[in-house]
Amino acid sequence: MSDETSETEMEEAGAVPLSEMEASVTADEDDDPNRAHGAAELEAVFDVPVKVSAILGRSDMQVSQLLKMAPGMVVELDRRVGEAIDIYVNNRLVARGEVVLVEDKLGVTMTEIIKSDK
Repeated sequence: MSDETSETEMEEAGAVPLSEMEASVTADEDDDPNRAHGAAELEAVFDVPVKVSAILGRSDMQVSQLLKMAPGMVVELDRRVGEAIDIYVNNRLVARGEVVLVEDKLGVTMTEIIKSDK
């Protein structure tokens, strides 16, 4: 989200403030000797750019069908209305979510975090 996004807009979009994330990590640190690193310890990587993609759905078609496409034509996707969308970070599935409207822009609210085995 941009620096201009208000805290209220972030909460409505399902974002968690960094301070709450730090508190959550700190609370769990004493329980696990192999604990996750706190946000302050990860500060060195905060500026590393990542590619975030929200995939609404997919469709297979032949090149001949693609060449016949024109403005206003509809491409049917493999998802139903209301079904969760996939959220990828650097081409790795990390979450599922819902499309939301924030002012005049589309956004995504994460509804499920996907835990990786790696």
